[in-house]
Amino acid sequence: MKKTLYSLMLSDDVVRAVDEVAHSLGTSRSNLINQILADYVSITTPERRINDIFHAVEQMLAPSRELVPFFSPRALTMSLKSSLEYKYRPTVKYEVQLFRSTDGPLGELSVVFRTQSAALIEAMTQFFRLWKHTEDRLLAPLMSENIDYALYDGKFVRSIAAPSKDCTAQELATALSNYITLFDKLLKGYLADRYSPHEIEGAYCSYLNNASLYI
Repeated sequence: MKKTLYSLMLSDDVVRAVDEVAHSLGTSRSNLINQILADYVSITTPERRINDIFHAVEQMLAPSRELVPFFSPRALTMSLKSSLEYKYRPTVKYEVQLFRSTDGPLGELSVVFRTQSAALIEAMTQFFRLWKHTEDRLLAPLMSENIDYALYDGKFVRSIAAPSKDCTAQELATALSNYITLFDKLLKGYLADRYSPHEIEGAYCSYLNNASLYI
């Protein structure tokens, strides 16, 4: 959504009150006024759409004990924490960042983990490579755009593809929730030796067959 600089005459008391609210929300005066006016004239801004998506994800995943979601209103990123089934119960954090722009990817998913265990690092690295290989074989042929992957020290990053059709915030939230839930379930199962690479591929294939959106 294009933005243009405008001049407005506002009372000092209004500006002070707006600045206080903007500070409490972690946003700027301009962004807050833009959102207030957009709400008043019933226009959905990219920030509002992202907020609606995250709120819906939170509502869907909050009842689960497997993933603990958290996000701040008007933020462009939300996080979900999960405990791995591995000895001392280390945690993994999923960070979902959605982009304002409608050009290119919808956003980015980061899987962040902190551990000193060489064995766990190796096992998780194997899973991430297996996941990419599975998506290259099964998902990539169905997509109109490439999905980017990166593996850093303690972080696996995957771009979130924009759907090929117009979607509601609820539909996008459902797609994100289902994808992260599947990833988390199969990661835990792989680390606990419950799922072989072949079984993970089978579960992913089943997921694709039932998905209404590919991201």
